[in-house]
Amino acid sequence: MMKSLSLLPLFMGVVTTSAGATSLKETVNPGDHNFTIKVGGLDRRFTVHVPPGYAGKTPVQVVVMLHGGGGTSQGAATETGWGAKADKEGFLAVFPNATPPDPTKPGSFGRNPQLWNDGSERFYQGQNKVDDVGFLNAMLDELIARFAVDARRIFFTGFSNGASMTFRFGANASKRVAAIAPVAGACWLEPLKVERSISMCYITGTADPLNLIEGGVPKLGTGASDKVRAKAKPPVRDSILKWARAVGCPTTPKTTSEANGVRTETYGPGRDGAEVVYIAVEQLGHTWAGGRSLLPEFMVGKRSDKIKATDVIWEFFQKHAHGQGRATLLSPQTGERGDRSVAAP
Repeated sequence: MMKSLSLLPLFMGVVTTSAGATSLKETVNPGDHNFTIKVGGLDRRFTVHVPPGYAGKTPVQVVVMLHGGGGTSQGAATETGWGAKADKEGFLAVFPNATPPDPTKPGSFGRNPQLWNDGSERFYQGQNKVDDVGFLNAMLDELIARFAVDARRIFFTGFSNGASMTFRFGANASKRVAAIAPVAGACWLEPLKVERSISMCYITGTADPLNLIEGGVPKLGTGASDKVRAKAKPPVRDSILKWARAVGCPTTPKTTSEANGVRTETYGPGRDGAEVVYIAVEQLGHTWAGGRSLLPEFMVGKRSDKIKATDVIWEFFQKHAHGQGRATLLSPQTGERGDRSVAAP
């Protein structure tokens, strides 16, 4: 059952900061809880899935999952299984919502799709651009203020347009994010610069009509396209190598392996031990590997259980905690930055 929580916190747990002061954190029941915050004059929404056993005392890891273009936070949770993974491993799974072109009307996949401002310049002709980087920063501030968060282990993943937004936020907030895992999306940033070198795991399918391995205009399995998705994407390897260069990894793979129709390339080490992993799944369409697809095969291509992307990404994240143990805060009201220390195991 989803529960909407006001932003007046119920302070019940206790976390000790590095300065020795105590910071009260709320205790909430397990399950999904909806939040709304105001950013850039818009009501922005996200869902936090709280695992059993969370008591607001011990800092926990965070995985943020960004839905694809036209999708929703609830759809992303259903397709990927990150909520069930959070229950098993004991972390907070967070599912934000993007905004549609007309935010005064409900989002709709075909008529008013929720889209992330991923740096591609595809979506906002004649409109004010939505500040999604600001929203995600404000969302992290809210999480850290309300929950016991392990600031060394805040991770971002996303699918399609959400993957492109994952690239963008990872680059813009590299001091906050420990590692990223874009799935079936492009890195549109040019030039790509990161303040801190963070590791990246990328997964896509070799038969994805909306994220073509060799690049090109995304099209549904039917061959149809539209003005929203009509901009040609770069070849997948361009995004991989762009991130590898940005974090100081060699552009030749350190290791390459292939088994059961899954090809894995590993690049590195880069600066501060950064690593880039590129996984291509044979015959996988525009779907989350090992997950569910809410769209029919004739539109997006085939599913595949050759790997479970959620498990692979979680295992990758566990190797790449943020070394500093401090969370950088950006106030959406003032734009001022500051550090909030959170006790970490």
